[in-house]
Amino acid sequence: QVQLVESGGGLVQAGGSLRLSCAASGRTFSRNGMGWFRQAPGKEREFVAATSFNGGGASYADAVKGRFTISRDNAKKMVYLQMNSLRPEDTAVYYCAASITPAAISNPVLYDKWGQGTQVTVSS
Repeated sequence: QVQLVESGGGLVQAGGSLRLSCAASGRTFSRNGMGWFRQAPGKEREFVAATSFNGGGASYADAVKGRFTISRDNAKKMVYLQMNSLRPEDTAVYYCAASITPAAISNPVLYDKWGQGTQVTVSS
């Protein structure tokens, strides 16, 4: 059974940076696309970024393009989300997820494994 554990969240001032990490264990990690999603209080969970099975492809939500970068290390079974130029509206719980496909996709329906989430708070 695959398990995903996020880390790296915290409190940061607007304009600052954070790097989220997701450690995966269990099933063959290198065959699956991986994604990051977030959920702010009172809002639905939304797509942030995704990477394909080998890191060759990536997709981003318009709200984070140019500021966030997703990457993965298949040897270490890790996925990262580098977040720069953070804004108060980026405040949310961030979730790592494993897709049932090898592609970098934004549809949460195609993700079947989720981590427990890590809180990111950006102060103004």
